[in-house]
Amino acid sequence: MSDASRAWIKPVIAAVVLAAIGFGGYTALAKREVAPEVTFLSIKGEKIAPENLRGKVVMVNFWATSCTTCVAEMPQMVDTYNKFKAQGLEFVAVAMSYDPPNYVMNYAETRQLPFKVALDVDGSAAKAYGDVAMTPTTFVIGKDGKILKRYLGAPDFPALHKLLEASLKS
Repeated sequence: MSDASRAWIKPVIAAVVLAAIGFGGYTALAKREVAPEVTFLSIKGEKIAPENLRGKVVMVNFWATSCTTCVAEMPQMVDTYNKFKAQGLEFVAVAMSYDPPNYVMNYAETRQLPFKVALDVDGSAAKAYGDVAMTPTTFVIGKDGKILKRYLGAPDFPALHKLLEASLKS
């Protein structure tokens, strides 16, 4: 087999692996798992404890400043938060453990991110949420503390907004 004819193999394998991961996420969420009891530490030094999020609809977005998809989706995440915060939406943007804290702080300050930004310095939050490795990965958690949806990659924002509208009303 020539190098040119093998060039398609890696992208196909990657697509199959991503599809398997996505399917695994779907089947796991079909059971409506309870969100992990994780206390986040914000870049401002405040603790974001699970008991302070109970009874609220929460988005937890794992991201990195080095992730082009994360950076591209962030303005839409800001718009989503601004659209639903008055209805009670909480949002925690969790920077991955490999993301230098000074990069995260600079990004959050220069973009004036309106929601809580946390550092996952030791990777424990990503591990608790099912070994999150791909960014962005976003979880929508219902008022009952159960995971409603997990998005791998950028979400379909119109569908996300419908899910948030329904969840915030209930």
